[in-house]
Amino acid sequence: MKNKLFILIALGLVFAIMINSCKKSGQSPLESLFVGNTWQLASITAYYYTGNTLDSTVVVSPNCGSGLTQYFTFNSNNTCTYSNFDCIAQTPTAASWSLSANQLFLTANVVCKDTSAVGSSMPFSYCSIQNLGHFSLILQTGDIQPNYSLTQPRKIIQYGFIRVTVPTTN
Repeated sequence: MKNKLFILIALGLVFAIMINSCKKSGQSPLESLFVGNTWQLASITAYYYTGNTLDSTVVVSPNCGSGLTQYFTFNSNNTCTYSNFDCIAQTPTAASWSLSANQLFLTANVVCKDTSAVGSSMPFSYCSIQNLGHFSLILQTGDIQPNYSLTQPRKIIQYGFIRVTVPTTN
């Protein structure tokens, strides 16, 4: 009887040690969905509102026509890159990304060349995460603040991405 109790306690300790010795990731499950492979831009939709009333929707083709593809890459060290934003060939530079405390918003300080008068912008400086799965990511940016005047014109841009494996070139 004492031997059975001793063996049972010993097995319980071994089991507890094995479970606690498993390597833990420093990332939350949501953060781990961002990293790995690359996100390719698949759709752009602009929503125009007056207050909370949708006035119009404009679907913009993400295809550049010049052979360029737009990619958003998130790394586990909380750096990210965006390549070929606005169909302008550009070398991606590393920037930082993070999630809000409630993990509903993404902040990425990536600076991209664009066709604006300034010549560059931070399009993903504050994004609402509308959908995030293993193979799709939808971000909304623009006038996404929760409080606004009912007569205020607003523009929300929605970016849809799909997860792809980008072939490496030698």
